[in-house]
Amino acid sequence: MDTIFGADGDLARHIPAYWPRTAQREMADCIAQAIEAHVHLVAEAGTGTGKTFAYLIPAILSGKKIIVSTGTKNLQDQLFQKDLPVIRKALGVPFQAALLKGRSNYLCRYRLDNTAESGLFHSRAEAAAVNRIRAWAGRTRSGDIAEVTDVSEGSPVWFDVTSTADNCLGQECPDYADCFLVKARRKAQEADILVINHHLLCADWSLRSGDFGELLPEADVVIIDEAHQLAETASHFLGMSVSARQLNELAKDTVGEQSKDAGDMGDLADAADALAQRVKEVRRAFGEPVRRGSWQEMAHNPDIIASVAALREQLHTLSRLLEIAAERSKGLESCFKRCGELAVRLQNLVDDREGEWIRWFETHKRAFTLTRTPIEINDAFQQFMQDYQATWIFTSATLTVAGRFDHFMATLGLKKADTHDWESPFDYGRQALFYHPHDMPDPNSPHYSQALTDAALPVLKASQGRAFFLFTSHRTLRETAELLGAQLEYPLLIQGDAPKSVLIERFKALGSAILMGSASFWEGVDVRGPALSCVIIDKLPFAAPGDPVLKARLDALRRQGSNPFSSYQLPAAVIALKQGVGRLIRDVEDRGLFMLCDPRLLKRSYGRVFLASLPPMRRTRSLKAVQRFFVEDSVAEKESR
Repeated sequence: MDTIFGADGDLARHIPAYWPRTAQREMADCIAQAIEAHVHLVAEAGTGTGKTFAYLIPAILSGKKIIVSTGTKNLQDQLFQKDLPVIRKALGVPFQAALLKGRSNYLCRYRLDNTAESGLFHSRAEAAAVNRIRAWAGRTRSGDIAEVTDVSEGSPVWFDVTSTADNCLGQECPDYADCFLVKARRKAQEADILVINHHLLCADWSLRSGDFGELLPEADVVIIDEAHQLAETASHFLGMSVSARQLNELAKDTVGEQSKDAGDMGDLADAADALAQRVKEVRRAFGEPVRRGSWQEMAHNPDIIASVAALREQLHTLSRLLEIAAERSKGLESCFKRCGELAVRLQNLVDDREGEWIRWFETHKRAFTLTRTPIEINDAFQQFMQDYQATWIFTSATLTVAGRFDHFMATLGLKKADTHDWESPFDYGRQALFYHPHDMPDPNSPHYSQALTDAALPVLKASQGRAFFLFTSHRTLRETAELLGAQLEYPLLIQGDAPKSVLIERFKALGSAILMGSASFWEGVDVRGPALSCVIIDKLPFAAPGDPVLKARLDALRRQGSNPFSSYQLPAAVIALKQGVGRLIRDVEDRGLFMLCDPRLLKRSYGRVFLASLPPMRRTRSLKAVQRFFVEDSVAEKESR
């Protein structure tokens, strides 16, 4: 590994500004040993370790079949398009790599043609978007919709031109021979190293659990990057849901297929339209607010119960008509199967009495989702690992709580695994300052947003903008943004005003902006240099106690005799805070201030656990020390020029 990771090694010769890190080389050695000995490994590597190369290089050199799963599609693309080509060039070792995403990331030719021919668009903008997608479809080789830059990733037309497991015709599709997803899966089977994401890994898991085969090839080594996200992703895939979107897509597809192949069955189109109307009625019954709630809350509302019962009855009516029409075409046959599956899912959700699941609902502006989630996934995940018969490597910058892996290991049921952790190579004592202001009220105080604004304002002036202001709730974010807006000369970028990627690029380009965001901005964002010199966090990131899924899990822990706060809530909040702090220092030349405003950090005994889990920054409670820090930062920046 010295010949690869050393100061004069292979990586240094091929990567400008590469610098050797002891932790990176040690991590690579550790992973090589785990692969050779067929031992599972849990490895935390602090920000700046270079963990991607530390796990990719020994995996590639092992000559084994490798699957790498990342937390997001963006990280997946970066690994495949940037990191692997650099490694291939640096090592001079031949290997075949493939990228595989979930089916909704690939264009479906059949559904594109159906959508274009139907002419059923809600606006001219949607019609124009479909025309742009058709033009791209004629020249793309991968069918990956990420290639389309002139149609917003949030455009509703993507639902019409991509497939789901429910509406895919499979081998019966007339375009099966040219299917982009099928081609991608074939490449995946042949690759030495396959790059996927956690959603796809968990989709494969759920299929294997249901005896439906698998999506992914067998592998000798499975590497889980951003492993702290895996349990949450898995709990969604091992559950069951019925959404307004699924029902509306069924209704829309039925009308489209009926117009093509069953023109004499007008009652079929009427039944599909009636289904869409029943979906609207269910949404209205939940009331206007957007929220998440428990099944008990829903079960005690007679309007919701009545509207869901009418929805179930309409599904059965549509199913009877589709059964008659199914012989007319593969498209109508597919709609019949989907209708039956949705009816069964809805029945299982409504009639579930087993007590092994968490049942809950979520409403959106015009939609809803009814969901059944497992209370725990640890036993099921252990079975998945045994079925796969591979060496598993779990890695992230945030797996430990006060130096211990207990929480992460427990969520996945890991018992036989080696554990190692490496601190960040960054000099936090020199590069960062931790500011905790005096006299902040309790976070539940009605005046907290005003106090937060008052405390942050002089810090943001001292930093000259250049800040991420991170929040634990959208409500506090909106209130603080409104209070700050009239008092600062620096640009405010507010989550929701534009897509996340656009906001990040604007933040970098402006150089003096303040980006205000909640959950999605706490991790997976990499801004290097002086454009980001301050991270402010409003509160310790404990999950909302009223969340129905969290409440059910905490109740289950109490029944097992565990303390739900110390065994679940506190560790989860510590890991979330570590992710937020991790946005600040991204390079050896970075300098920055971390500000945490929650007074509970020093007033409650559990604050010690948070402090023991953070990087070793200098700490202060003095605003003057903060202002001096930024004066020194400004001087250092001028001298570096």
